[in-house]
Amino acid sequence: MTSLPGLPTPKKLGLVIDLDTCVGCHACVVNCKEWNTGGYGAALSDQDPYGAEVSGAWLNRVHSFEVVPEGEVVGEAGEARIVHFPKSCLHCEAAPCVTVCPTGASYKRADDGIVLVEEDKCIGCGLCAWACPYGAREMDLAAGVMKKCTLCIDRIYNETLEEADRTPACVRTCPANARHFGDLGDPGSEVSKLVAERGGIDLMPEQGTRPVNKYLPPRKRTPLDASAGLLSEDTTDATGFFGWLDKMLDRI
Repeated sequence: MTSLPGLPTPKKLGLVIDLDTCVGCHACVVNCKEWNTGGYGAALSDQDPYGAEVSGAWLNRVHSFEVVPEGEVVGEAGEARIVHFPKSCLHCEAAPCVTVCPTGASYKRADDGIVLVEEDKCIGCGLCAWACPYGAREMDLAAGVMKKCTLCIDRIYNETLEEADRTPACVRTCPANARHFGDLGDPGSEVSKLVAERGGIDLMPEQGTRPVNKYLPPRKRTPLDASAGLLSEDTTDATGFFGWLDKMLDRI
């Protein structure tokens, strides 16, 4: 079996994902697929892409959930909202996918904490997928090996790229700025400050995997009528949103 680095890695490169601003557009998913298909060891394959039984390898996925804030009831005290939940490898400090690997194909880098798969050693046994509590491993049926998010290691250390592009493809393409990349082992980094300010959380902390990636929880929403105030029949002096709306309607 494969061993984890003996000491905490000096750097903990990872993602901070803001669930409050993610709009579920899937731009991160598509760009991840495109970048890794063009530059990965083997393209992320699709099987029967236009048929009834389509399947394929994706390193990043977005799940959407309808949720009701705790303590509220739809139609009485609150309203349901949609939360879009991006998910990929969390590059755990105590990564169970690494320790179950019988060939050493799965490993965690000691210098930056990134969890990778050495495809030449992978036998496609699937043990790492069974061990991962987050479902972050993908079997590529065409290649016969397991694949996973690499944090775009071929981008972040590539000095031939512009500095702005030395970040994971999913982060670079996010139109809502919901994804952030950096060193979570450095308390002074931008991502660490985000986690501290917004109360960033671990996914399924009860599993004891100590994921590096963090999620920023959705903020509590303020109803529009509570922030804008009620509108009287005379809208001449209306301000804020309703004032703007009144002016727009006057132009029709």
